[in-house]
Amino acid sequence: MENYVHMHECHGHKISIIINRTHAILHSIAILFLIHYRLSFFFQHPPNITIPTLPWLLIFVSELLLYLAWLLAQSHRWRPVYRTVFPERLPGDDKLPAIDIFICTADPNKEPSVEVMNTVISAMALDYPPEKLHVYVSDDAGSDATLRCMKEAWNFARYWVPFCRKYGLVTACPDVYFSSSEDGFKGSSEFKAERKKMEEKYEILKQRIRRIVQEYHRDVTVNNKLDHSSIIEVINEYHKEKDEVKIPILVYVSREKRPSRRHNFKAGALNVLLRVSAMISNSPYILVLDCDMHCNDPTSARQAMCYYCDPQTSQSIAFVQFPQTFRNISEDDIYDSQLRFVFKIQWHGFDGAGGPTISGTNFYIKREALLGSFSKQQDLMALKRSFGPSNDFIKTLVEDYKPCFIEDGESSRMLLEHANVLASCSYEDQTTWGTKVGFLYFCVLEDYFTGFTLHRKGWKSVYLYPKRPQFLGTATTNFNEASIQWTRWVSGLTSVAISRFCPLICGPLKMSLVHLMCYLEVACMPLLYCLSIWGFALIPQLCLFNGIPLYPKISDSNFNIFSIIFISAISKSLYEVVTTGDQFRVWTNEWRIWMVRCVTCYTYGSLDAILNKLGIKEASFLPTNKATDDEQVKLYEMGIFDFRAATMFLAPLVTVILVNFAAFVGAVFKALVVDDNGDRYREKMFGQMFLSFYILVSNYAIIEGMIIRKGKASIPLSATLWSVVFSVFILLIGSVILC
Repeated sequence: MENYVHMHECHGHKISIIINRTHAILHSIAILFLIHYRLSFFFQHPPNITIPTLPWLLIFVSELLLYLAWLLAQSHRWRPVYRTVFPERLPGDDKLPAIDIFICTADPNKEPSVEVMNTVISAMALDYPPEKLHVYVSDDAGSDATLRCMKEAWNFARYWVPFCRKYGLVTACPDVYFSSSEDGFKGSSEFKAERKKMEEKYEILKQRIRRIVQEYHRDVTVNNKLDHSSIIEVINEYHKEKDEVKIPILVYVSREKRPSRRHNFKAGALNVLLRVSAMISNSPYILVLDCDMHCNDPTSARQAMCYYCDPQTSQSIAFVQFPQTFRNISEDDIYDSQLRFVFKIQWHGFDGAGGPTISGTNFYIKREALLGSFSKQQDLMALKRSFGPSNDFIKTLVEDYKPCFIEDGESSRMLLEHANVLASCSYEDQTTWGTKVGFLYFCVLEDYFTGFTLHRKGWKSVYLYPKRPQFLGTATTNFNEASIQWTRWVSGLTSVAISRFCPLICGPLKMSLVHLMCYLEVACMPLLYCLSIWGFALIPQLCLFNGIPLYPKISDSNFNIFSIIFISAISKSLYEVVTTGDQFRVWTNEWRIWMVRCVTCYTYGSLDAILNKLGIKEASFLPTNKATDDEQVKLYEMGIFDFRAATMFLAPLVTVILVNFAAFVGAVFKALVVDDNGDRYREKMFGQMFLSFYILVSNYAIIEGMIIRKGKASIPLSATLWSVVFSVFILLIGSVILC
């Protein structure tokens, strides 16, 4: 160990830790005073109680739920850490381990093929020994168009990859490279000539891909996405040129799907890739990418290997997670598509607590962590009960197994047939795939549940946030698709929170308290927020509408408690936005979209999970639509909400706005016109009036879309009319029940 050289460093930000902990302590003290104030109401003598008990109890429960969510969220702020790696200290290329790259695509209609092929090409151009890279594309649609596009992409990669390596290009994605100003060899005429040729080849590639997609859309006999046989093809197996520069192999995998069989969404596709890749390359490490998440920096593999090649961490690290970053984020980012809080705040704290969970894409993971490690003396029948009946696959589980799929450049048909068996929809029957081995199937969010299970088993993970984004994707830039995506995520998280796999049940004895709180906050956050925010959005307003005070008078010293808590929460969130390099308007947009999600995505996602738990509804997975609409993109870049969304998302928003508007206008009217002693009324009801006013001002974009704006992107009249009916119903029924 005398010659040991550190390949990575981890350090905490002391100032942030001190500020976070100090704020947590002071904010907690204020919350304790608030709880005392609320509880003291129930110990008053009956003659002194002038406020109905039910609304007081409901708002108290809403406050407790919100404070519980806040308390759990402090786990991410307790010890944020930041990491640095030193790829230059890695051993030589001949000693680096092999890597399999998994890219998943599900629907060529929603995931543009040009974008998918750019991801494939950028993965093949990683700065890593090409003979140690193997790229697998899972096509869940079984589309012939995707296969044909991959063949075109591989032909282009034969020229693109050597070009990238020759000139050391930092941007390995051709679409991004040719649309940027990067050209490190400005004075080289040779480089300029080659660059021009490559750009021409890329334009030809795009034309061919688009032609293939158009033919696919015109073909009425295209495969059924839910009913097709397995197809496995090594794209470059028949392509031989003696002087050809080596590039990674590219494999197309489409698993068998039948309408009568469960296919387990993305986790099922990843497990098929695990088995098929074991027969072909069986690399010890795997990079998982979404089809729209291209490699923006070719050094990500070497950065991840700084942990896997370090003798002090190689045995304990299960996965290295990189952040999700996006290339189409506007300055305003009105839908919070960049997930700023998650990847700039939350995951650093998660890392300091014991390691982040898997984030769906952009992570390198050890195959052993998913499948286990076995010796030749292992009981064969026990392995078959767990991994399935294939003897060939069982052989790959042995540590010193070397795949013999490719010999002298010719693929083995027999092993291809075996690989097709591994991709059949019946192979996992009577096995532990998805329950104990591989990516886990319990919910549609296989990433969260798999990461949680790995940490429960004792594995560790790290979060690496380099200055240059290692991966760049395409974020959703319209309200409807963003809402669908968040509803799906929330459904998966809530499914875990209300199950026997809840971190509170499974985690206490197997991970630290802070790490457990991190997982618990992520799982329970949607349910806690939607319940509490619905309470804050309706209960005080209904009481304001009926003249019932729920907050202290301005002259009451207890009013300071609520003021301090409100200012404390606002100031801390603003501080976090500023310290992560964003502007004030990002903070206002995040507050608005958080409230919007609480009454829409969090509500529907939680309800979906509960109905699924009761057996009333089956879990479903809708791929996010990555196809862009020029008009929607323009509105997003201008910072204007596009309300062309399902009524189920619009009606709750407009209803909340109408209820708050009615309560606020009614209160102002009483204070100025009806009430003889307006000053006393304003003093008594100020807290509720301010809350309604704050909600209205924060969500001005909804009011604008409902009343001021006209056109397709405004809120439809039908949604407004339905909301009027709902709001009148809430005001009438709520007034009867609460008062």
